[in-house]
Amino acid sequence: MAREKLGAAEVKEALASLEGWALASDGLSIARSFVFRNFSEAFAFMTRVAMAAEKLDHHPDWSNVYKTVDVKLNTHDAGGLTELDMKLAKRMNAYFGS
Repeated sequence: MAREKLGAAEVKEALASLEGWALASDGLSIARSFVFRNFSEAFAFMTRVAMAAEKLDHHPDWSNVYKTVDVKLNTHDAGGLTELDMKLAKRMNAYFGS
């Protein structure tokens, strides 16, 4: 998948179809928090996403505290957001059920 940086209009359009995601304060990333019923569900989600990230060769910046997974996506080598970020965000939403 192409790692070409998306323009502001493309990012805005993509975010309109990504429930729960927002442009991060740095303007170069998108972010979302996923809250689960417990740690086991959060960790299972992260495991599933890790497998998808490996297949895409695109890895999230994320953290987990108990039942919450905070995620920030961008494409470092493109210096901003690309289609890969949007694709992984969609996959994460699907795994979460939103």
